[in-house]
Amino acid sequence: MIISPDTRQLLLAAARNNAEWCDAVCRGHALRPEFAPDAWTSARRTPPYYPDAVSLTRDASADALVAAVDTGSPGCSVKDSFATLDLAPAGFEVLFEAQWIHRPALAGGGAAAGAGPVAATDSRLEWSEVASAEELEAWEAAWDGEESTGLFRPSLLGEDIVFLAGRAGGRIVAGAVANTGGGVVGVSNLFALDDADTDAAWAGALAGVAARWPELPVVGYESGDDLDAAVRAGFAPLGPLRVWLHTA
Repeated sequence: MIISPDTRQLLLAAARNNAEWCDAVCRGHALRPEFAPDAWTSARRTPPYYPDAVSLTRDASADALVAAVDTGSPGCSVKDSFATLDLAPAGFEVLFEAQWIHRPALAGGGAAAGAGPVAATDSRLEWSEVASAEELEAWEAAWDGEESTGLFRPSLLGEDIVFLAGRAGGRIVAGAVANTGGGVVGVSNLFALDDADTDAAWAGALAGVAARWPELPVVGYESGDDLDAAVRAGFAPLGPLRVWLHTA
């Protein structure tokens, strides 16, 4: 696969943006991860669903990443942002693979060059930004499908991170997280419940991003049917990533 200079820069930006989101979540749990030129790492085990390391360049050292994380407790994982690492000799197995995705800047909610306009949001849903600890707890319960466990701390609510909520009858049935960093907006944790669907969730999330950060490109990563939905929303795949789980 030939990677153009523009794609290379977008991949670097997407990896950095995702690492900054992971860093914010971890710091909400009183962890102190570190950024190095080639990787973001946490010496202590991270919260559920979040990696212990994220490679930031194609040249990141597998040995250095493994040495910087806690492989002695269950659940240690590494996000191999460029699908270039071989962590099998260190006792890791591939947990899943996905594709980084990119959509051009949303130009104030209008047409983004080469991507088409942001689709109209589902008229049954009312979208807004989560603004309080109580709303965040309700958002997490909807995202989790059962209840809030305190994974997302109120300290995350700020100018660089927003939790977008789509409501039907006052109840949160769709949502996403958007965060800035690396010169892009990252969209993650997108979900849709009940009568909402993934296409409506993408439309609502992109409209929220356009309202706040119209000048920034949008990135994320998805796989399978979720990747297909992102492509329908105007995203293009950028390149592969892998998440490795320590199983030895």
